[in-house]
Amino acid sequence: MKKIDKNIADAYFREKNIYMVIYFIIWALVSYGIVLIAEPLSNIYFNGFPFHYFMGAQGALAVFIILLFVNAIVGDKIDKKYGIDHRKNEEIGSNSTVNH
Repeated sequence: MKKIDKNIADAYFREKNIYMVIYFIIWALVSYGIVLIAEPLSNIYFNGFPFHYFMGAQGALAVFIILLFVNAIVGDKIDKKYGIDHRKNEEIGSNSTVNH
C-alpha cells in the first residue's frame, strides 16, 4: 500500500484543524454571541422580526449551512494543495487488503 509522507500528512491535518477551529469560533459567535448583544439588536427588524430573534431562529442555521459549503470548498483546495484528491485516494486504497 502506498502511503503519504508523514510531514505532508501532519501539515495537511494541521491546516484542516486550524480551519475547523475557525469555523467553530464563527459558529459560536453567531449562535451564542447574538444572545450577549440581543438588547441593542431588538430595535433592528429583519423580515418583520427583531433581528436578535431572527438570528436565533433562522440566522444561526443559515450561517451553519453556509459554513458547511465553505468547508467543502476550502477542504477541496487544501486537498489539491497537498496532492490529495479523489484519484490519489483511490490509488492509496486500491492496494490495501483486509486480513481477518
